[in-house]
Amino acid sequence: MRTAFTPEQLADPEVADSEAAIRKCVHCGFCTATCPTYVLLGDERDSPRGRIELIRDMLEKGGAPPPGTVTHVDRCLSCLACTTTCPSGVDYAQLIDHARAHIEEHHVRPWPERLLRAALAAILPHRRRLAAALSLGRLARPLEPLLRGLKLAPLAAMLRLVPPRAGAAPAAPPAPQGATRGRVILLQGCVEPVAAPEVRAAAMRLLVRAGFEVVLAEGEGCCGALSEHLGRRGEAQAMARANLAAWERAGEAVAIVATAAGCGTMLKGYGGLLGPPGAAAAGQARDILEFIAEVGLPPVTLAPGLAVAYHAACSLQHGQQIKTAPPRLLAQAGFEVRPVSEGHLCCGSAGVYNILQPELATRLRDRKAANIAATKAVVVAAGNVGCMAQLAPVLDQPVVHPVELLDWATGGPRPVALVRLSGEQLRAAT
Repeated sequence: MRTAFTPEQLADPEVADSEAAIRKCVHCGFCTATCPTYVLLGDERDSPRGRIELIRDMLEKGGAPPPGTVTHVDRCLSCLACTTTCPSGVDYAQLIDHARAHIEEHHVRPWPERLLRAALAAILPHRRRLAAALSLGRLARPLEPLLRGLKLAPLAAMLRLVPPRAGAAPAAPPAPQGATRGRVILLQGCVEPVAAPEVRAAAMRLLVRAGFEVVLAEGEGCCGALSEHLGRRGEAQAMARANLAAWERAGEAVAIVATAAGCGTMLKGYGGLLGPPGAAAAGQARDILEFIAEVGLPPVTLAPGLAVAYHAACSLQHGQQIKTAPPRLLAQAGFEVRPVSEGHLCCGSAGVYNILQPELATRLRDRKAANIAATKAVVVAAGNVGCMAQLAPVLDQPVVHPVELLDWATGGPRPVALVRLSGEQLRAAT
């Protein structure tokens, strides 16, 4: 695609990177078949190549973007399915992140939108604030139909996503037994420890069983992904720098392991976010399933044989290009893995997309839920806490993180979400 940036504009490294990405786009259209919003809406402006054209025009002109451009950029999920299918290697993540930051800086949104986005940025990345908000959300959950009726869809969506009360996240990793193969830093994150603390507990046990010392870095916080998706790039950079400092204080490690796929994608992008200081951490970043596939699954002591519908999180299959390791590990652990039709399409979670764009997110969720139900699996495995929260309320099957199943198969407890399944149900399902 041709561009007309001035030399002065291209002196900005961010603009130069975006210009390089734009020029790679040849408008071939392969991306349209895998873009969830184009599949739903059929509008060229809601396809990756259409958005690239809008972003090019917005960045070349500078200043306040047209309202239509904001609408179509806001509808992007950042699922990055387009990067998987693009034959030209367009760095779409660079473009959409730059576009959001530009919009955040130059566009004045209506005050309800500004208030909602500011509240999300102020609450979600902070564990204590989020825990308090979820407690209030559980009390207010009966109001969800009323809010929906009053056309307060974002507030209704937030209440619908509030998970049941969870146990506390483990304060410290279990001690390794005998000689270790090295130390790993386990990313603590922000949403997952509050919404699904059982995932971190399972990851700790599995990593220790695999022979590694697990370290929780003091002073570490949100990876910055939520702020980045909101266009608040400065906030995301500040969070990333704080994490780099925390990991440096924690000492040497063979890997920085993330249990939430969205966080892992963000960590692997720290080089682009912070330049050389972030590149080393990006090189160490591993998704928990990626890491276990590299070092080897501990010996299986229990082969449940359950039929598992594997939902491939976009941040894992597209953002990190990790596709075969998760189902292969589940099969190795004795589970019958059943693929989900249209597995390349997003479930509609996408960070805070299901709050900011509830109508489209709900359509994608229901489409994904129908495809999962068609597998007739007993349990659903999803490698990202956002996907788990999005799908659990509308599925009959329990939803767990794959690491919980791997932990169970190699000597850990039965996943909390499976406790409600009776022994008879489990036996019938094998």
